[in-house]
Amino acid sequence: MKYTISLPGSPPDVSEVIVGEGLLEGLPGRVDEAVEGRSAYWIWDERVWTLWGEKVAAFGWPDLASGRVILFSGSERNKRLLAVEELARQLARRGADRTSALVAVGGGVTGDVTGFLASIYVRGIPHLQVPTTLLAQVDSSIGGKTGVDLPEGKNLLGTFYQPRSIWMDPQFFETLPEEEFRQGMAEVIKTAMIGDEVLWEYLEQKSDAVKRRESEALIRIVSSCCLLKAKVVEADEKEAGLRRILNLGHTVGHAIERLSDYRTPHGDAVSMGMIVSARLAVRFGAFPEDDLMRLERLCSIWGLPVRLPKAFTPEEILSALKTDKKWIGGTLHFIVPVRIGEVRDCQDLRMGELREVLASVRE
Repeated sequence: MKYTISLPGSPPDVSEVIVGEGLLEGLPGRVDEAVEGRSAYWIWDERVWTLWGEKVAAFGWPDLASGRVILFSGSERNKRLLAVEELARQLARRGADRTSALVAVGGGVTGDVTGFLASIYVRGIPHLQVPTTLLAQVDSSIGGKTGVDLPEGKNLLGTFYQPRSIWMDPQFFETLPEEEFRQGMAEVIKTAMIGDEVLWEYLEQKSDAVKRRESEALIRIVSSCCLLKAKVVEADEKEAGLRRILNLGHTVGHAIERLSDYRTPHGDAVSMGMIVSARLAVRFGAFPEDDLMRLERLCSIWGLPVRLPKAFTPEEILSALKTDKKWIGGTLHFIVPVRIGEVRDCQDLRMGELREVLASVRE
């Protein structure tokens, strides 16, 4: 399955999103075609390299001896400017210049850091994404958001910089740990909640097939998420309005990640954030309580938390929200559900009401 994200410009900025089995075999040729003769440097998550490096070498992927492979520790704690500088220095030592391109192979951190590096290295070179986790395939690799964290908050430094191509092959899920697959399901559930009721019903009815990682089910959920996000990004690349809906669950979620020093996995944090948003919407009378129960049930099927940890008080969470990027002009853009498949941007949120909801959903 192939999708095209076409953004305004002269010429237009176009990204291709390709989802399917068997992409790994022909990928080196696809990369050469996409970069139009440029020298491609491949930045791999080192854990993924350990599992897949030898396997894909048989398909003609470059190996360490080629000098075109750079290994990177793709953990959230390594998502910092220091890591970007070290990668940039490795590129410079290997002779990368304006005629070069980057290929990110790994999860969301590897993709975000590689995209950010590509946007600033010699003032910008093309990059391509080969996401290997469910979370990266359904969310972070699409849309051109790049960035690194500061101690004060998540993704506070970054750029909008579209990849030329994104290749998604469910073969990578063969070695994806259950815990990481579960984290990705939080983003799948979020996507269904914000704009795809059909996907939501599929998740309710076919959870066993997804848990067995049946190829048809995996391609179905990844493709649905890609299509929705592609449409949103085309309409609002730089999050001036519509794209904010993709932040459902992320406002409180990012606060929890930061408070835990990023020991709380992203999917767990987003799940908690979605529950807070849904309970807040129920309080407003904007979201049916039956739909809240469906959300909690679907999250629970995947072992995703539906309560906040007692370790963090409502006041601590509210304080952590103050450095979130979703504060714009003194207004917090807080996404809440209206029904399954539809959300809205709540801009008149009262902190007292949010504090009460935070207190009510603690463990």
